[in-house]
Amino acid sequence: MAEEAPEAPHEDASPMTLMDKGENELTGSASEESQETTTSTIITTTVITTEQAPALCSVSFSDPEGYIDSNDYPPLPLNNFLECTYNVTVYTGYGVELQVKSVNLSEGELLSIRGVDGSSLTILANHTLLVEGQVIRSPTNSISVYFRTFQDDGLGTFQLHYQAFMLSCNFPRRPDYGDVTVMDLHSGGVAHFHCHLGYELQGAKTLTCINASKPHWSSQEPICSAPCGGAVHNATIGRVLSPSHSGNASGSQFCVWTIEAPEGQKLHLHFERLSLHEKDRMMVYSGLTNKSALLYDSLQTESVPFEGLLSDGHTIRIEFMSDQARAVSAFNIRFEAFEKGHCYEPYIQNGNFTTSDPTYNIGTIVEFTCDPGHSLEQGPAIIECINMRDPYWNDTEPLCRAMCGGELSAVAGVVLSPNWPEPYVEGEDCIWKIHVGEEKRIFLDIQFLNLSNSDILTVYDGDEVMPHILGQYLGNSGPQKLYSSTPDLTIQFHSDPAGLIFGKGQGFIINYIEVSRNDSCSDLPEIQNGWKTTSHTELVRGARITYQCDPGYDIVGSDTLTCQWDLSWSSDPPFCEKIMYCTDPGEVDHSTRLISDPVLLVGTTIQYTCNPGFVLEGSSLLTCYSRETGTPIWTSRLPHCVSEAAAETSLEGGNMALAIFIPVLIISLLLGGAYIYITRCRYYSSLRLPLVYSHPYSQITVETEFDNPIYETGETREYEVSI
Repeated sequence: MAEEAPEAPHEDASPMTLMDKGENELTGSASEESQETTTSTIITTTVITTEQAPALCSVSFSDPEGYIDSNDYPPLPLNNFLECTYNVTVYTGYGVELQVKSVNLSEGELLSIRGVDGSSLTILANHTLLVEGQVIRSPTNSISVYFRTFQDDGLGTFQLHYQAFMLSCNFPRRPDYGDVTVMDLHSGGVAHFHCHLGYELQGAKTLTCINASKPHWSSQEPICSAPCGGAVHNATIGRVLSPSHSGNASGSQFCVWTIEAPEGQKLHLHFERLSLHEKDRMMVYSGLTNKSALLYDSLQTESVPFEGLLSDGHTIRIEFMSDQARAVSAFNIRFEAFEKGHCYEPYIQNGNFTTSDPTYNIGTIVEFTCDPGHSLEQGPAIIECINMRDPYWNDTEPLCRAMCGGELSAVAGVVLSPNWPEPYVEGEDCIWKIHVGEEKRIFLDIQFLNLSNSDILTVYDGDEVMPHILGQYLGNSGPQKLYSSTPDLTIQFHSDPAGLIFGKGQGFIINYIEVSRNDSCSDLPEIQNGWKTTSHTELVRGARITYQCDPGYDIVGSDTLTCQWDLSWSSDPPFCEKIMYCTDPGEVDHSTRLISDPVLLVGTTIQYTCNPGFVLEGSSLLTCYSRETGTPIWTSRLPHCVSEAAAETSLEGGNMALAIFIPVLIISLLLGGAYIYITRCRYYSSLRLPLVYSHPYSQITVETEFDNPIYETGETREYEVSI
């Protein structure tokens, strides 16, 4: 029997093996345990192995308030590390709020605060972000604090105060074309949903906040949609809208709305919008059946009855038919019941009106005004209720529309995209000109901007479309703020005629106001070996200064500086540094190259070598050299590697051409000399004129320049030419 050996001292656990422990789970795993072993052997081969696990501590709290103090964990075992978990659980419907009273951890220690939701953990904060006074709230009724240390001395300390607080449901999502009213977000609270006129609620009208470890609403939030048809009894006021959803499986739709007012009243239809596909049809009857008197048929008239329609009795029937697979037509019809012997109550979208009589008796006068950014059109600003026997308005209600362009001179105003709040149409080209006081300038605030990628909104500094552009936008963009340098500012909007192909945006909202001119950024200095340009004559907020360098110099730093809202520049001015490198001339097909300096500084050489089977044409060695003006260049052009067969073919063809060309040249010279000799003799004998005289083109100077970014000769040559 082997004699038992005394146990050897244990080695310390390595801190590096513990750095990742506990960050993803509360308890250690076998793969993460310390791998320290102790082996003692005396004569025999008996081996005793000891693995030490971390000292674990776990503390649970259930009081509504208390403290978590690191001084409460047990003493650290010798040569080991400690992991502590503090769990706080309060009543259902309440959460846990932690406040950091103090935190002083040693290097390598870990403190993590986690929200507990069933079996999952969510890290709310860790030691790198914790500061004294910080407050952390759990999303459920439970929270966990995890602490790990492996220090032998100098242990870190922390103290956290916790208390319960009442949890609540998240605010419910407001349905499109509707609204929500919440009485209380805590357990038992109720949310009421309703839709705008013309829409129906799909889903529960009321939701209740359910008490749970994480409170939630009793069901999914409802939505609002426009139905295909319906019946309205005892109608007072309402809307008929184009259906939100397409038709049946075949794509067709047949929708019928019947509207019935109380006996003795009449109905008025106001067409706020009517845009029908050419194959769709709408019919309006003064009655409940399609046998009643026809008031409107879209196939029989192309004009939209913006003046409205009046029923003969107290009922109206509206039919809409479509064979389109997807909803193309759009309409918005407002109906209103009114007493006989009175005029109906006027209505104007994107505007308001005042009346001399709220009952709209005979003689009532109504005056219309539009919201900012809209203008009156298709009707007068004032109408009157006339005709004692059967009262009616002497004219139709006007329309308030966001116009395409205009001139604005008020101290403040609004510029809206055409047809706002409806989407703008394709092919618009609008210009707005804004003018304020002579000693003032304009502050422009683009609050909303949603355009397609092919539509452009441009803001110019001045009263004309000129090169001084303050901003140019397309697509979606966040709020923008711009200042003009003069009392004038121009806004141009262009929508692509092919908008139906590339899509359309929703539009834009731009506010402007007159401001004083006493604020600007300080001027910036010029730079050596370069120059600067400014976007504005005055360095107002948003103005930009752009720096550029002379040829042969690179800019170091930001080339564009912007005057910010605090009247400081966005960065320091740049400077120009001389370029001391060449651009890469590129590879040569069928070759390899050897570069002496990969940075391609002045003096760098590139040696090209063709692959076997290819012959080099041109210089095989290129050298980067500097010039007094301009950027460094290579000593010669890029060579080429051609196949040996092609080179031989080219040489043979050249020899053949030379063999033919030389005899022809000799014969031509002989014939030419004989001709000149005979001609001179003839003229000399008859006219006795000098045979040699000076020609006006006796000297011609020819300058050639090979301009190439890689190779430049820069030479000037002179030739003597005699004719």
